[in-house]
Order: sequence, then C-alpha cells, then structure tokens
Amino acid sequence: MGTRETVLVLGANGQIGTELVTALRAKYGNENIVASDIREAAQSDGPFEILDIMNAAAATEVIKKYNVTQIYHLAAILSATGEKNPRLAWQVNMDGLLNILEASAELGVKKVFWPSSIAVFGKNSPKRLTPQYTITDPDTIYGISKLAGERWCQYYYRTRGLDVRSIRYPGLISYASKPGGGTTDYAVEIFHEALKQGKYTSFIKESQLLPMMYMPDAIRATIDLMEADADKLRIRSSYNIHSLSFSPAMIAAAIQMHLPDFTIDYAVDFRQKIAESWPASLEDSYARVDWGWKPLYDLAATVKDMLENVGKKI
Repeated sequence: MGTRETVLVLGANGQIGTELVTALRAKYGNENIVASDIREAAQSDGPFEILDIMNAAAATEVIKKYNVTQIYHLAAILSATGEKNPRLAWQVNMDGLLNILEASAELGVKKVFWPSSIAVFGKNSPKRLTPQYTITDPDTIYGISKLAGERWCQYYYRTRGLDVRSIRYPGLISYASKPGGGTTDYAVEIFHEALKQGKYTSFIKESQLLPMMYMPDAIRATIDLMEADADKLRIRSSYNIHSLSFSPAMIAAAIQMHLPDFTIDYAVDFRQKIAESWPASLEDSYARVDWGWKPLYDLAATVKDMLENVGKKI
C-alpha cells in the first residue's frame, strides 16, 4: 500500500473491526487508517468518525473528507441477533452494503472488502468439504443477506469495474472483543466461563461440527486478500477459506488439557437449528491458489493462546 492510500474501516468497534484496525495501523500508520462505527470508540489511536452506514450521504461525506482509497465494510447484524429482528437485519446488511458499493463506484474508491459467511450455505449444501460453487439455500436472514450481498459484489465488479473482494468467514474466535450475536459465539464464551466458573453450558449440541478460525488467521487472510494481485483473483463473489473444524465436546477436551477440572454441559436453544444448516468444513483451493491462503493456528495452538490472553483480561 502506497503512502497516499487512506483506508476506511466501517464497523470498527466489532469483533473483526477491533483487531483489523489495530493490524492495519501497525502496518500502515495510524493516520492512514480511519476507523468508524455507529457508536464512539472506547479507545482510538487514530482518526475516528461516528457513521451510520444507513445514511448514504454521511458515508459519502466521510469518503470525500479523507480521500478514501480503500474500504473494509464490516458493519452488519449477525446470525442469532438477526433472527430476532429479520427486517432490521435485512435493511442494515443489504442497504448498508449497497450504500457503500454505490458510493465507492461513484467516488473512485480503488478497493472494497466486504465479509460474507458460511451462513450462505444451507441444509442442502454438502456438509463436508463444502465446495466453492454448490447449492446455497440459507434459512437465516443473515445467510440470505450475505448470499444477496455476494451477488451484489459480483454485479458491481462486472458492471461498474469496482474492485470488490470478499471472504466467507467461518466462526471466529477472539479474545480482544466481546461476541457480537453470532451462532458460533459459544467458542468464545467457553474460554471466559472456563476461567471464571470452571464450567460452561453450551447452546450447541456436543457433537455439532462447525468451521472455525482464530482471529489472527482471519485478520491475516483479510489483509492478504486485499493486497493480492487483482489479476490473480478469480472470484468476486466471496472466497471459501478453511482453518479448523471442531464441536463443543472437542474444544472442551482441548481446554481440559490445560484446566483438568473444567466441565461442560448442554442446554440447546434456537441457535442449534442455525448450526445444523451450516457446513462442517470447507474446500478452499481457490483461495490457496489465487492468493496463497494458509492457516497458521490449529486447535491446540488456538486454545493455548486464548486461555493465556483471556486469563490476562479476567
């Protein structure tokens, strides 16, 4: 990234945004990364703007004010939260994306990153090694909005020449921010409860395999994709990427290697149905070939690092 690049991160207070802003500022300098969210940042070591992505005019003004050349559009309502208010989730996830795509195309923004999700897959998608191209029939409003968003990204690339890039994130595990209302949040909550209470009650059944990723891998994947040669990118909807697959029972066993007295029990709720519609693992050869994607953290390394860092926060 050259010295004249200015990056805008929308949804900077969220689970991904918190760590992405830190990584981008460490790499490119605080003054070149503009963070924004609908609420004030708890702490900020660089430019910050309060911005509602539903306000297209305000978004346009921020892009113009900073001469923004790259955007990471992370603001969204996640899966479990979205099921409680589907209409709002659709409006935020869809109209917000369209506002940013249109403003970017109009104002000549060079690159836009937008996150999709494993939620685009559904009960008729293959569960193991889910292919890049397969049946996508999501049941959740989150998945429906992400699938529609993938098509809009492809459309803006094809019709407006906008350099849009995207990843289908699996469940993300992080110690830096609180869970944001997703179905895979159990994989973050379990560490906090293991260290505070010595026990955890999972809302997902013990054998439910889901694709997961440790946040440092997700942040690296995101920046690597944005820095990749545009000519090598074959996918402008969203790339599959894979790192880990585990169940609540498997992560509990990995935690017990460090905390032998830790116990887990189960009180399955509505999020189980969402989890059942998602893949157990993804086939990600396009990402590996096109931009060199490769995860660094396995389950043991993830658990060890999470326990250390959550322990420091507690």
